[in-house]
Amino acid sequence: MYSLNQEIKAFSRNNLRKQCTRVTTLTGKKIIETWKDARIHVVEEVEPSSGGGCGYVQDLSSDLQVGVIKPWLLLGSQDAAHDLDTLKKNKVTHILNVAYGVENAFLSDFTYKSISILDLPETNILSYFPECFEFIEEAKRKDGVVLVHCNAGVSRAAAIVIGFLMNSEQTSFTSAFSLVKNARPSICPNSGFMEQLRTYQEGKESNKCDRIQENSS
Repeated sequence: MYSLNQEIKAFSRNNLRKQCTRVTTLTGKKIIETWKDARIHVVEEVEPSSGGGCGYVQDLSSDLQVGVIKPWLLLGSQDAAHDLDTLKKNKVTHILNVAYGVENAFLSDFTYKSISILDLPETNILSYFPECFEFIEEAKRKDGVVLVHCNAGVSRAAAIVIGFLMNSEQTSFTSAFSLVKNARPSICPNSGFMEQLRTYQEGKESNKCDRIQENSS
């Protein structure tokens, strides 16, 4: 049985199938995020798609599964963020939206923060950590419950939550990943985010060693 580290090392982009993300805004407009030549292309969908061009069978069912990472920290998709019953059932007070092209649905009911992040391996996800972490901590300080979501609740939002746990809980990447994976099994941060999270851990370990050396000198 492969360990997580072995699976990461064995990863190859050549094994990935072509994918696209279909987003429906609150106004009913449909947009599609598609990968091409290491860049993301965003187009408006004019006619219904058969799904074949995206390399997968289109799933029209809503993803309302909410991963409970901590009693006050939740992870989900845009579907959960747009379902008032789901939000109320989970006692959500704050919503961190890191999706692209997804509007906030209930502005008078929740405290929102929106940060448009592209789901690209080249995206510097670490640069978004400070403002995301600050918002999550704010919700915690106010005894609130924060839902972190992107489009599918699989890559961007998952990477933010994993990074937050590594920072706030001083836990390793492997432990944080496992915790989030157990709460929401569908998570799968893209290869670039995975690499950056490992780098983030290395940086934190290096800083810890530097502090120990300073204290001992």
